[in-house]
Amino acid sequence: MSGHSKWSTIKRKKGAADAKRSKLFSKLVKDITIAVKESGNDPDSNPKLRLVISLAKSASMPKDNIARAIKKGDDKDSANYTELTYEGYAPNGIAVFVECTTDNTQRTVANVRAIFNKYGGSLGKNGSLSFIFDRKGIFSFPVGTIDMEELELEIIDAGAEDFEVEDGVATVTTSLEDFGSMMKKLEGLNIEPETAELQRIPNTTEVLDVESAKKVLKMIDAFEADDDVVNVFHNLEMTEDLQAALEAE
Repeated sequence: MSGHSKWSTIKRKKGAADAKRSKLFSKLVKDITIAVKESGNDPDSNPKLRLVISLAKSASMPKDNIARAIKKGDDKDSANYTELTYEGYAPNGIAVFVECTTDNTQRTVANVRAIFNKYGGSLGKNGSLSFIFDRKGIFSFPVGTIDMEELELEIIDAGAEDFEVEDGVATVTTSLEDFGSMMKKLEGLNIEPETAELQRIPNTTEVLDVESAKKVLKMIDAFEADDDVVNVFHNLEMTEDLQAALEAE
Protein backbone atom coordinates (compact mmCIF):
# COMPACT_ATOMS: atom_id res chain seq x y z
CA MET A 1 0.00 0.00 0.00
CA SER A 2 3.00 2.32 -0.22
CA GLY A 3 1.70 3.87 -3.42
CA HIS A 4 -1.52 4.83 -1.68
CA SER A 5 0.44 6.25 1.23
CA LYS A 6 2.32 8.65 -1.03
CA TRP A 7 -0.86 9.66 -2.83
CA SER A 8 -2.84 10.28 0.35
CA THR A 9 0.01 12.32 1.83
CA ILE A 10 0.27 14.55 -1.22
CA LYS A 11 -3.49 14.86 -1.43
CA ARG A 12 -3.70 16.02 2.18
CA LYS A 13 -0.94 18.60 1.76
CA LYS A 14 -2.19 19.82 -1.59
CA GLY A 15 -5.86 19.67 -0.73
CA ALA A 16 -5.95 22.83 1.36
CA ALA A 17 -4.61 24.88 -1.55
CA ASP A 18 -6.71 23.21 -4.24
CA ALA A 19 -10.14 22.82 -2.65
CA LYS A 20 -12.08 26.00 -2.09
CA ARG A 21 -14.47 25.82 0.83
CA SER A 22 -17.40 26.73 -1.41
CA LYS A 23 -16.50 23.83 -3.71
CA LEU A 24 -16.44 21.44 -0.77
CA PHE A 25 -19.78 22.71 0.53
CA SER A 26 -21.29 22.37 -2.94
CA LYS A 27 -20.16 18.74 -3.10
CA LEU A 28 -21.57 18.02 0.34
CA VAL A 29 -24.93 19.59 -0.56
CA LYS A 30 -25.14 17.32 -3.59
CA ASP A 31 -24.19 14.28 -1.52
CA ILE A 32 -26.82 15.08 1.12
CA THR A 33 -29.48 15.66 -1.55
CA ILE A 34 -28.70 12.35 -3.25
CA ALA A 35 -28.70 10.46 0.05
CA VAL A 36 -32.11 11.89 1.01
CA LYS A 37 -33.64 11.14 -2.39
CA GLU A 38 -32.31 7.58 -2.23
CA SER A 39 -33.27 6.56 1.31
CA GLY A 40 -35.15 9.34 3.13
CA ASN A 41 -34.35 12.24 5.45
CA ASP A 42 -33.81 10.33 8.73
CA PRO A 43 -30.09 9.89 9.49
CA ASP A 44 -30.87 7.11 11.97
CA SER A 45 -32.29 4.90 9.23
CA ASN A 46 -30.17 6.24 6.37
CA PRO A 47 -26.48 5.35 6.90
CA LYS A 48 -25.35 7.24 3.78
CA LEU A 49 -27.04 10.43 4.97
CA ARG A 50 -25.63 9.96 8.48
CA LEU A 51 -22.13 9.67 7.04
CA VAL A 52 -22.43 12.74 4.81
CA ILE A 53 -23.84 14.85 7.66
CA SER A 54 -20.91 13.74 9.82
CA LEU A 55 -18.46 14.78 7.10
CA ALA A 56 -20.28 18.10 6.64
CA LYS A 57 -19.97 18.86 10.35
CA SER A 58 -16.28 17.92 10.24
CA ALA A 59 -15.86 20.45 7.43
CA SER A 60 -17.52 23.13 9.61
CA MET A 61 -20.49 23.36 7.27
CA PRO A 62 -23.19 25.50 8.98
CA LYS A 63 -26.21 23.64 10.38
CA ASP A 64 -28.53 25.81 8.29
CA ASN A 65 -26.77 24.68 5.10
CA ILE A 66 -27.15 21.03 6.13
CA ALA A 67 -30.84 21.54 6.91
CA ARG A 68 -31.44 23.25 3.55
CA ALA A 69 -29.69 20.42 1.72
CA ILE A 70 -31.91 17.84 3.48
CA LYS A 71 -35.01 19.89 2.62
CA LYS A 72 -33.83 20.11 -0.99
CA GLY A 73 -33.53 16.34 -1.12
CA ASP A 74 -37.09 16.03 0.19
CA ASP A 75 -38.43 18.38 -2.50
CA LYS A 76 -39.78 16.25 -5.34
CA ASP A 77 -39.45 19.21 -7.70
CA SER A 78 -35.77 19.82 -6.94
CA ALA A 79 -33.07 18.80 -9.40
CA ASN A 80 -32.22 15.14 -9.62
CA TYR A 81 -28.49 14.56 -9.51
CA THR A 82 -26.83 11.77 -11.44
CA GLU A 83 -23.50 10.22 -10.51
CA LEU A 84 -21.27 9.67 -13.55
CA THR A 85 -17.74 8.41 -14.14
CA TYR A 86 -15.33 9.11 -16.99
CA GLU A 87 -12.07 7.37 -17.81
CA GLY A 88 -9.21 8.44 -20.01
CA TYR A 89 -5.54 9.25 -20.31
CA ALA A 90 -3.45 12.34 -19.66
CA PRO A 91 -0.26 12.90 -21.68
CA ASN A 92 2.45 10.22 -21.35
CA GLY A 93 -0.11 7.50 -20.67
CA ILE A 94 -1.16 8.58 -17.18
CA ALA A 95 -4.55 7.03 -16.36
CA VAL A 96 -7.22 9.45 -15.12
CA PHE A 97 -10.54 8.47 -13.53
CA VAL A 98 -13.09 11.28 -13.03
CA GLU A 99 -16.16 11.01 -10.78
CA CYS A 100 -18.97 13.55 -11.25
CA THR A 101 -22.33 14.47 -9.74
CA THR A 102 -24.51 16.50 -12.07
CA ASP A 103 -28.00 17.72 -12.90
CA ASN A 104 -27.05 18.14 -16.56
CA THR A 105 -25.24 15.19 -18.13
CA GLN A 106 -24.73 16.89 -21.51
CA ARG A 107 -22.95 19.82 -19.88
CA THR A 108 -20.77 17.52 -17.79
CA VAL A 109 -19.60 15.23 -20.56
CA ALA A 110 -18.86 18.25 -22.78
CA ASN A 111 -16.76 19.84 -20.03
CA VAL A 112 -14.90 16.62 -19.25
CA ARG A 113 -14.13 16.00 -22.92
CA ALA A 114 -12.98 19.60 -23.37
CA ILE A 115 -10.53 19.32 -20.46
CA PHE A 116 -9.05 16.08 -21.79
CA ASN A 117 -8.62 17.68 -25.22
CA LYS A 118 -7.22 20.99 -23.94
CA TYR A 119 -4.42 19.32 -21.99
CA GLY A 120 -3.45 16.74 -24.61
CA GLY A 121 -5.30 13.79 -23.15
CA SER A 122 -8.01 11.49 -24.47
CA LEU A 123 -11.40 10.40 -23.14
CA GLY A 124 -11.82 6.62 -23.22
CA LYS A 125 -14.64 4.14 -22.74
CA ASN A 126 -16.03 3.34 -19.32
CA GLY A 127 -14.38 0.23 -17.96
CA SER A 128 -11.16 0.80 -19.88
CA LEU A 129 -9.23 1.52 -16.66
CA SER A 130 -10.77 -1.19 -14.49
CA PHE A 131 -7.50 -3.11 -14.52
CA ILE A 132 -5.55 -0.12 -13.17
CA PHE A 133 -7.67 1.01 -10.20
CA ASP A 134 -9.13 -0.86 -7.21
CA ARG A 135 -11.98 0.77 -5.34
CA LYS A 136 -11.12 0.98 -1.65
CA GLY A 137 -12.64 2.45 1.47
CA ILE A 138 -10.38 5.08 3.05
CA PHE A 139 -10.95 6.39 6.58
CA SER A 140 -8.83 8.96 8.40
CA PHE A 141 -9.06 10.31 11.93
CA PRO A 142 -6.77 11.88 14.58
CA VAL A 143 -5.36 9.26 16.94
CA GLY A 144 -5.38 11.47 20.07
CA THR A 145 -5.23 9.26 23.17
CA ILE A 146 -6.52 6.12 21.43
CA ASP A 147 -4.89 2.83 22.49
CA MET A 148 -3.31 1.96 19.15
CA GLU A 149 -2.79 -1.76 19.80
CA GLU A 150 -6.40 -2.24 20.83
CA LEU A 151 -7.61 -0.11 17.93
CA GLU A 152 -5.61 -2.13 15.41
CA LEU A 153 -7.15 -5.38 16.65
CA GLU A 154 -10.64 -3.89 16.41
CA ILE A 155 -10.26 -2.56 12.87
CA ILE A 156 -8.61 -5.75 11.59
CA ASP A 157 -11.69 -7.56 12.85
CA ALA A 158 -13.84 -5.15 10.81
CA GLY A 159 -11.89 -5.83 7.61
CA ALA A 160 -8.98 -3.38 7.59
CA GLU A 161 -6.49 -4.20 4.83
CA ASP A 162 -4.01 -1.50 5.78
CA PHE A 163 -3.48 0.75 8.79
CA GLU A 164 -0.90 3.51 9.15
CA VAL A 165 -0.34 6.58 11.30
CA GLU A 166 1.39 9.72 10.06
CA ASP A 167 1.57 13.14 11.74
CA GLY A 168 -0.98 12.06 14.33
CA VAL A 169 -3.55 10.99 11.72
CA ALA A 170 -4.56 7.35 11.26
CA THR A 171 -5.50 6.10 7.80
CA VAL A 172 -7.42 2.84 7.44
CA THR A 173 -7.93 1.08 4.11
CA THR A 174 -10.65 -1.49 3.48
CA SER A 175 -12.10 -3.31 0.50
CA LEU A 176 -15.21 -1.87 -1.13
CA GLU A 177 -17.25 -4.65 0.47
CA ASP A 178 -16.03 -3.84 4.02
CA PHE A 179 -16.67 -0.10 3.83
CA GLY A 180 -19.99 -0.32 5.70
CA SER A 181 -18.73 -2.65 8.42
CA MET A 182 -15.74 -0.38 9.08
CA MET A 183 -18.04 2.63 9.36
CA LYS A 184 -20.13 0.76 11.94
CA LYS A 185 -17.01 -0.33 13.83
CA LEU A 186 -15.70 3.23 14.10
CA GLU A 187 -19.12 4.46 15.24
CA GLY A 188 -19.11 1.73 17.90
CA LEU A 189 -15.69 2.92 19.07
CA ASN A 190 -16.96 6.54 19.19
CA ILE A 191 -14.47 7.54 16.52
CA GLU A 192 -15.71 10.21 14.11
CA PRO A 193 -13.70 10.08 10.87
CA GLU A 194 -12.41 13.29 9.33
CA THR A 195 -12.80 11.54 6.00
CA ALA A 196 -14.66 8.38 5.08
CA GLU A 197 -14.85 7.80 1.36
CA LEU A 198 -14.45 5.37 -1.48
CA GLN A 199 -11.32 6.05 -3.51
CA ARG A 200 -9.90 4.46 -6.63
CA ILE A 201 -6.38 3.37 -5.75
CA PRO A 202 -3.95 2.59 -8.60
CA ASN A 203 -2.38 -0.87 -8.64
CA THR A 204 0.76 0.60 -10.20
CA THR A 205 2.03 4.13 -10.66
CA GLU A 206 3.96 5.80 -13.47
CA VAL A 207 7.01 8.03 -12.98
CA LEU A 208 7.45 11.13 -15.15
CA ASP A 209 10.03 13.89 -15.10
CA VAL A 210 8.97 16.91 -13.08
CA GLU A 211 7.95 19.13 -16.00
CA SER A 212 5.87 16.40 -17.66
CA ALA A 213 4.27 15.53 -14.32
CA LYS A 214 3.35 19.17 -13.67
CA LYS A 215 1.54 19.28 -17.04
CA VAL A 216 -0.51 16.26 -15.96
CA LEU A 217 -1.33 17.93 -12.65
CA LYS A 218 -2.57 21.03 -14.51
CA MET A 219 -5.13 18.74 -16.14
CA ILE A 220 -6.03 17.29 -12.74
CA ASP A 221 -6.44 20.81 -11.33
CA ALA A 222 -8.72 21.75 -14.25
CA PHE A 223 -10.95 18.76 -13.55
CA GLU A 224 -11.08 19.54 -9.82
CA ALA A 225 -12.07 23.14 -10.57
CA ASP A 226 -15.17 21.99 -12.48
CA ASP A 227 -18.31 22.26 -10.35
CA ASP A 228 -19.64 18.88 -11.49
CA VAL A 229 -16.45 16.97 -10.65
CA VAL A 230 -16.40 15.26 -7.26
CA ASN A 231 -13.15 13.27 -7.36
CA VAL A 232 -10.22 12.75 -9.70
CA PHE A 233 -7.91 9.76 -9.41
CA HIS A 234 -4.74 9.04 -11.38
CA ASN A 235 -1.69 6.80 -11.37
CA LEU A 236 1.04 9.44 -11.56
CA GLU A 237 3.80 8.62 -9.07
CA MET A 238 4.30 11.44 -6.58
CA THR A 239 8.09 11.40 -6.42
CA GLU A 240 10.14 13.38 -3.92
CA ASP A 241 11.36 15.66 -6.72
CA LEU A 242 7.79 16.37 -7.81
CA GLN A 243 6.68 16.99 -4.24
CA ALA A 244 9.56 19.41 -3.72
CA ALA A 245 8.67 21.26 -6.93
CA LEU A 246 5.02 21.58 -5.88
CA GLU A 247 5.93 22.83 -2.43
CA ALA A 248 8.26 25.42 -3.94
CA GLU A 249 5.48 26.99 -6.00
